[in-house]
Amino acid sequence: MGPHPAVAEIRRAIRAAVADLEPGDLVLVACSGGPDSLALARATAFEAPRAGLRAGLITVDHGLQPGSAERAAAVAATGREWGFDPAEAIAVDVGTDGGPEAAARTARYAALDAAAEKHGAAAVLLAHTRDDQAETVLLGLARGSGARSLAGMAPRSGRYRRPLLDVTRATVALACQAEHLQPWHDPHNADPAYARSRVRHEALPALEAALGPGIVDALARTATLLRADADALDALAAAAAAACAAPAGLDCVRLAEQPGAIRTRVLRTAAIAAGSPAGDLTAGHVEALDALVIAWRGQRWVDLPGAVRALRSCGTLVFVGPPEENSP
Repeated sequence: MGPHPAVAEIRRAIRAAVADLEPGDLVLVACSGGPDSLALARATAFEAPRAGLRAGLITVDHGLQPGSAERAAAVAATGREWGFDPAEAIAVDVGTDGGPEAAARTARYAALDAAAEKHGAAAVLLAHTRDDQAETVLLGLARGSGARSLAGMAPRSGRYRRPLLDVTRATVALACQAEHLQPWHDPHNADPAYARSRVRHEALPALEAALGPGIVDALARTATLLRADADALDALAAAAAAACAAPAGLDCVRLAEQPGAIRTRVLRTAAIAAGSPAGDLTAGHVEALDALVIAWRGQRWVDLPGAVRALRSCGTLVFVGPPEENSP
């Protein structure tokens, strides 16, 4: 008998995700011990040797709950039992910037980046599913963050790969049952204090009830379609940014000649490059920047998240840090 269909689906997804890697390359699995990442780890432990790849496992201890260190150590121990090398638990300090969810995410990715550099990993596998993608799109829609936010998570982004973006959470649960895995269920995922939890347990079920089944698939499909559009616009915006570059910033006359969709992307990218956190930069901030370019009436400046200030000087849009950091 072959594997359970759910197990087979996850294994196929991993094979496709790592098909371009070279024999001997190291693949790290980010594993929290939850159902999605545990199923991903189990399937990777099966597939990696068959592809000639080395496989490692990293679990991040955010230290936000009692017993988190012990739980992370248990996940790492399970990884070693499954043949992962390395299999490490990494403790991080979670800050406060951007709220608890964003701060934990920032700390987690910093730890994963450091581990990938330390071990020379060719890729890091993340366990986001189609349901996670739908939630991400809905959160982006609520923030009014534009097409890039609605494009959701990319299957690949630098060293990061998400093999399960076309796999449902229900399939993952079936795979865990078939493999007799015992995942940990993060209580934060059911805590209404967190926006993603409210989307998962309240908003999406309400949409399903009002509009009928298939909302998750429709949102994920929307992300795929918008990602192609956003990628094309971003490429055009990169070329426009180069054409509008000035010694101290951006040439406002040249930038004003660009279509709005391109111009606002150039402005957002410039603000982020100056140190404004992407997660805190809203459409309102970008609109205010755009007004300095196309509706110049002598306004003095625009204050942005991250203590970044944008001002227009002699026809150039300049981004600077807070006044006390830039004073003589």
